[in-house]
Amino acid sequence: MSEGVVTAGRLVAIIGNPNVGKTTLFNRLAGRSQKTSNFPGTTQEAHVARVSTSAGELTLVDLPGIYGLRLDTSESGIARGVLEGSIAPEGFRAAPADAVLLVLDATNLLRNLSLAGEALRAGTPTVVALTMLDDARRRGIEVNIEVLSRRLGCEVVAVDAKRGEIGNGLLGRLTMAATRGTKEAVGDDLHAWAEEVYAEAAAARSGRSDDDRITDRLDSAFTHPLLGVIVFATVMTGLFWAIFRLATYPMDWIDALFAAMGGWVADLLPEGALQEMLVDGVIAGVGATVIFLPQIVLLFFLLSLLEHSGYLARAAFVIDRLLRPFGLPGHSFVPLLSGHACALPGIMAARAVPDPRERLATVLVLPFMSCTARIPVYVLLTTLLFPGKPGLQALAFAGCYGLGIVAGLLSALIARRTILRGPARPMALELPSYRLPSLGYALKTAAARGWTFLRKAGTVILAMSIVLWWLGTYPQSGPSPAAEELRATAATVDGPRGEELTEEADRLDSAYRAERTALGRIGGVVQPVFEPIGADRKLTIGILASFAAREVFVSTMAVQILGGEDADLEAGGVREALATAERDDGSPIFTRATSWSMLVFFVLAMQCLPTLAVTAREAGGVKWALLQLGWMTGLAYALALIVYQSIRAAGIA
Repeated sequence: MSEGVVTAGRLVAIIGNPNVGKTTLFNRLAGRSQKTSNFPGTTQEAHVARVSTSAGELTLVDLPGIYGLRLDTSESGIARGVLEGSIAPEGFRAAPADAVLLVLDATNLLRNLSLAGEALRAGTPTVVALTMLDDARRRGIEVNIEVLSRRLGCEVVAVDAKRGEIGNGLLGRLTMAATRGTKEAVGDDLHAWAEEVYAEAAAARSGRSDDDRITDRLDSAFTHPLLGVIVFATVMTGLFWAIFRLATYPMDWIDALFAAMGGWVADLLPEGALQEMLVDGVIAGVGATVIFLPQIVLLFFLLSLLEHSGYLARAAFVIDRLLRPFGLPGHSFVPLLSGHACALPGIMAARAVPDPRERLATVLVLPFMSCTARIPVYVLLTTLLFPGKPGLQALAFAGCYGLGIVAGLLSALIARRTILRGPARPMALELPSYRLPSLGYALKTAAARGWTFLRKAGTVILAMSIVLWWLGTYPQSGPSPAAEELRATAATVDGPRGEELTEEADRLDSAYRAERTALGRIGGVVQPVFEPIGADRKLTIGILASFAAREVFVSTMAVQILGGEDADLEAGGVREALATAERDDGSPIFTRATSWSMLVFFVLAMQCLPTLAVTAREAGGVKWALLQLGWMTGLAYALALIVYQSIRAAGIA
């Protein structure tokens, strides 16, 4: 926690049960002034905003959803700490809350009143925001706000944050509450007090409402042991399809934009180190990150819609029984699914897993899920393994996804029985009412997550791209003697044959220069490490480059083999060149044994620096990122070694 920043104005803590509309209300009150950080020592996000009122300035802190202040959970501990002044979001000085904005759901008022009683007992001046009154009326529940206010001893304001109806002077009332205090109104028996208040302040019609009957019918399908799984698989397939297909168009636009930017900078600046660094390092590096932005934004937009519709909680309940044998709860499935688009948003989504051990296990195994960055590698290797056989290529491609899932689940099981040993936390889920989700809120959520992705991951990719560019460019050497001789020969030959010799000389020269760069020399030194899994010097360089980002493997191999970065993998000539590429001794690079070995290695290895950076942040320490790197890469190497040596021993190599 930073001690250099003092909280401005009066501090208002916003608390409430999960799914009561607390965060939606905070977003309406905060507008564009909100900032996102973490609570020190936790992975819980802290949403903070400074707002001005006629009576002064307020600092709003949106706390995690809780069911009680005294429960043994990290969320409850954070709420207690903020109220008492022992904890504050990063960048803010800890101080006791001046006021509490207590958000209650009118459709579940009786259960919410238990938390209300605890909050009032804490003695902090309180204002109650009562949400979902329209839903309550449709269910036959009428809440008398005046009676509720009298019984609680504090102001009660009706709000509809989704429609922008915040209630008369809510911010002003918070300011006044922070100065005058709240009357003590809670009895000794909290549950008896809650029932008494509810009986006096709320009136419910007898019988079940139409909304209740519809909810029961939907729940009977969505939470059914068999039908629920089918519905879930259908919904997730649609989500998966949307992430891969709908994001294609904006990804192509972004790709074209950065290509145009690179061309513009190349034309603007004279040839030289500065031009190469900007085009091949900065623009290419940033573009390689930003191109995934549509998937990130689309993923969180759709997840927000599913969450606010009320379905996502049902889906987590259904999948819980499938993940429990591996030590993971149903909460883990959405992050794991997200990891198939990109591990970064998946790891961030793991914040929804309530138990710290289960959350950490989810974060550690999530990169086993095959992300989109692996796809170019899968396409290359399956094409080389089964040329002209699309059916077998598709089967091998699907097998890559299956291997990653199995490895992730088994790794989670090992972790939960060793370093993350602990009792399984019972699955306690709030099943919110079904409702039409807010498109505006979903868009705002997606935009915020997209910005976080760019800010946290993009900087790492940018730095590493520049470093890799430098290592792959310097020290620069003179031309290849063999290439010079070939160029001299080409000058004496006319027609297509002369052009072929010139192109071959260019390739020889490019490979010669690449071998003598820092990255090339590192590849020569490290080659003995990867030789047992079938890698030569060129493959070793490709593997080393891919540890920054997997997707650079294909382009790295193309540069080394073809002598240029403009190679198009979809061109038949390039595919043929990669398939027939030779090692320094003249033997093929991509033998059957090597191709299978590389496929297994790239499915399982940790080769994404931004993921390691985010893991260190979310897990609370670099040691967890190093453990993730060591376990995944060690497992990848061991299985690749077994595959390569077994195929060679069988004489199939």
